[in-house]
Amino acid sequence: MSTLDLRHDTLAEKQLSALYEVSSILSNSLDYQQAIGLILKVLHEQALLEHAMLTLVDVNSVQLHVDSLHTTDLDEGKANKKQKYRAGEGIIGSVLNQKSSIVIPVIAKDLRFVDKLDIYDLSKPFIAVPIKLRGSDVIGVLAAQPALTNLDLLHQFTLFLEMCANLIGKFILLSKNVAEKTDDLAAERDLLKQKVRSNYSLDNMVGHSASMHKVFEQIRMVSKWESTVLVRGESGTGKELIANAIHYNSPRATGAFIKLNCAALPDNLLESELFGHEKGAFTGAIKQRKGRFEAADGGTLFLDEIGEISAVFQAKLLRVLQEGEFERIGSSQTIKVDVRIVAATNKNLEEEVRAGNFREDLYYRLNVMPIYPPPLRDHLEDLPELIDFLLDKLSNRQHRKLSITDQTIRHMMRFNWPGNVRQLENLLERASVMSEDGLIDKELMVFDALTLPETNQMPSPPPVHALIANNDMNERDKVIAALKQSGWVQAKAARLLNITPRQISYRILTMKIEMKQL
Repeated sequence: MSTLDLRHDTLAEKQLSALYEVSSILSNSLDYQQAIGLILKVLHEQALLEHAMLTLVDVNSVQLHVDSLHTTDLDEGKANKKQKYRAGEGIIGSVLNQKSSIVIPVIAKDLRFVDKLDIYDLSKPFIAVPIKLRGSDVIGVLAAQPALTNLDLLHQFTLFLEMCANLIGKFILLSKNVAEKTDDLAAERDLLKQKVRSNYSLDNMVGHSASMHKVFEQIRMVSKWESTVLVRGESGTGKELIANAIHYNSPRATGAFIKLNCAALPDNLLESELFGHEKGAFTGAIKQRKGRFEAADGGTLFLDEIGEISAVFQAKLLRVLQEGEFERIGSSQTIKVDVRIVAATNKNLEEEVRAGNFREDLYYRLNVMPIYPPPLRDHLEDLPELIDFLLDKLSNRQHRKLSITDQTIRHMMRFNWPGNVRQLENLLERASVMSEDGLIDKELMVFDALTLPETNQMPSPPPVHALIANNDMNERDKVIAALKQSGWVQAKAARLLNITPRQISYRILTMKIEMKQL
């Protein structure tokens, strides 16, 4: 049967089948361009609507641009898909203006038709229907040419094309919402990454002592390269903070930063966590799971408490560090990854190697670039600055202003802090909870048995520089001497001089003292 003899019932069957196909495409695709291309192809091949064209309204102007077009191979070279239609221009622009469908029985007899694409048969009909959004808002026009000259069927073709336009309009709205949410999530992700990188900037790390400056300089140097780093120090000295700083100041900062505490898991779970497993690899493995190495591909993997892993697992870890490859549990497929390793331990690995508890080859593989954050008792001159930093954090968390007296700080500098900065933070938080008005004084600092050493073991407060105590010095020279001793930190210099930070700021200003930046 030719298209000229097509009956209403036969056309209805074809259109119903085509409409089902269009609905399936829209419900199973999130790729807008691919879905629209397939729909226009269905209109051409199954619904007898040739040269189907979708035009959309430009965001910043009242005109339509050709978004998608389906043509045969013969017409492909003729069609200029970059064409645009102003409001009221041609049939397409007229639909935009009047917000309703336009049906032309014979193109050649309608002077409104603008043949910009040069692909339509002027002896056949042409149908253009609006794509509406939220009531009467027209966001585009769907147009096509029925492959027949039986004018009795034009109404049926028009209804079918309007149904397709309605489905496409809902799909465009959904795609727009998804795109907006995706953009919002991407913007939020970039903002969070920027915030994290800012939080772990070296400028935000606290400490002006020589030992801390050495650590900062090591972080700055190793961040530029791919070398494995081993952070070695007592618990609470900020080993994880150093690992974060290395990652977020390195070329891998846009990649993932994945961390794992090796002491928290037994060997079988540790292997699954690091290497992943296949479905059914062991009891409870109900689905495939990627490990931390795969998650960190292109980024950094921080292995905390690396000295706690067993000898059996040390051999498995060594292979990954040497070859950059492994297999998931239950799989024989080798996976290659590009991961930078930052490890940390509070153990003396040299003694562990000599005792046979830690593999010597793994020790050398890990200990490429060691960093030793000092215990707090070895840089007590940084304690006032650390206290200020931690109190700022607590103030933000408790939504109130917290402060501490100078007498309390001097009291705190008499202890050796076996738990280091972590213990300091714990003690300050405990005191802040007990403070009604936000002021922390000596009475609120309740030291536990671990914190409070024997009296004869208590280190003395940092000595006042001899020059500061010299009565023959003028006031300006004393201020400069105090600033030099305190690493040019005004709050610390004020404490050495037994004056307030506000007083030393005033003296620096009035005495025209040039502050140094370390």
